[in-house]
Amino acid sequence: MSSHTPPRLGMLTPSSNTCLEPETYALLHGTSAATAHFARVPVTRIALDGDSDAQFAFGPMLEAARQLADAEVDVIAWNGTSGSWLGPDRDRALTQAITEATGIPATTSTLALLDACAAYGVTRLGLALPYTPDVCERIVKTYADEGIECDLAEPFGVDDNEAFARIPAADVAAQIERAARNAVHAVAVVCTNVHGAQQAAPLEQRLGLPVFDSVTATLWKALDLAGAAPALPGRGDLMRSGGLRARIGETLTGLLADTGADRTTFRADLPEHALHVDITAGEALRPGVRAIRRDSSLDQRRLNTVEWLERHRTSLIQPHFEAEPHPPEALVDVYGVRAQMLAPVETDGAMTGWISVHSLREREWTDTDTAALAAAVTRIRTAL
Repeated sequence: MSSHTPPRLGMLTPSSNTCLEPETYALLHGTSAATAHFARVPVTRIALDGDSDAQFAFGPMLEAARQLADAEVDVIAWNGTSGSWLGPDRDRALTQAITEATGIPATTSTLALLDACAAYGVTRLGLALPYTPDVCERIVKTYADEGIECDLAEPFGVDDNEAFARIPAADVAAQIERAARNAVHAVAVVCTNVHGAQQAAPLEQRLGLPVFDSVTATLWKALDLAGAAPALPGRGDLMRSGGLRARIGETLTGLLADTGADRTTFRADLPEHALHVDITAGEALRPGVRAIRRDSSLDQRRLNTVEWLERHRTSLIQPHFEAEPHPPEALVDVYGVRAQMLAPVETDGAMTGWISVHSLREREWTDTDTAALAAAVTRIRTAL
C-alpha cells in the first residue's frame, strides 16, 4: 500500500445496527484520516441470558475478521459494546484471537471507552444507556471493577438492538445531560447503535465535560492503532484531544516506572485542547498515592518553583526542600511531597508547560532519573 494511502479501518458490525456506519462516515467526512470498511456479525437482542451471550461467540467474529483482512485493512475493531456487560477480559481475548488469526491489530468499543477514560483520568463516569435495567446494572459493575464509579441516568429499557437506532437524537441528548448531573468527570454513551456522536461537541460546550460516544471512541482508537491519530475539530473533545492526552499519559506512566517515583504529572496551557496548567493534563501514580489531577486550588504559574522554571528554562532537581526555590506548603503538607524534579516543556519559545516528578520521601535523584525526565520532555514536546 502506498504511504500516501489513508489507513483502512475494518469494523465488525452488529447485523441489526444501522447507526455506526453512517455515524462513522460522518465523522470521517471531509478528512483524509482513514477509510472505513464493515463486515456484519449476527446480533439482534441484548439481554443477560445464554441466547444473547451466544451472539458474541468468537467464531462468527473471526470469520468476519478474516474477510476484512482480505481488504488489507490496517486495524480491526469489534464495533460493539458487549464487553461492557460480558467483561473487558472477554474483549481482550477477542482482540488477541483476531490478531492471531489475521496478523492485524485489533480493539473493541469497550476497550476504546476504557482507554478514553484512562486518557482523561476519569474515575467517575456518567452513563447514558438504551438497555434494560438489569443489563445497565451489569455495566455499572463492569466499570466499577475497572476502577470507574458510574452514575447511571435512567435507561430507555430496550432490548431490541435494531430499535436502539430509532431513539430520537433529542432524547439521547437529554439522557446525556441527566447523566452529567452528579459531579462526574465525563459521560459515556455505551452503545454503537445510538445516535450520540453528533451530540458530543454541542453538549460538551454546554456541560463542560467530555462526552464519549461509543462509535466515536471506537473510531478514535482504531485510528490510533492504525498509526493515524489526527486532531479532528468539531467532533467532540475525544477526537480533537484524546490522542494527545493518551500520549501524555503513556509518557508519564513510563517516567513513573523509570524513576521509581510516587507521582508524575504534566501541566500545560493549550487552549485549543481545553487544557490549563491549574488542572493537570495527565498524571501517573504509584498504588495508594493520592491523585491531584483535578485539584485547582493553586495558582500554578505563580508558584516559586514554576517562576524559577520560567526564568531558567532548565530542569529543577530537588532532593529535598531546604534550599530555594521552595515549593508551596500544600505540596508538602497536603500531598506529602518531600522531593521532586521539574522540567519545562517549550514550544515556539514559550514555556507551554512542565513535567513534575514527585517523591514522598527525600531522595537523591540519579543521572538515570534525570535522563528519563529529559526523554519524557522530548516525547511530550513531540506529541505537542
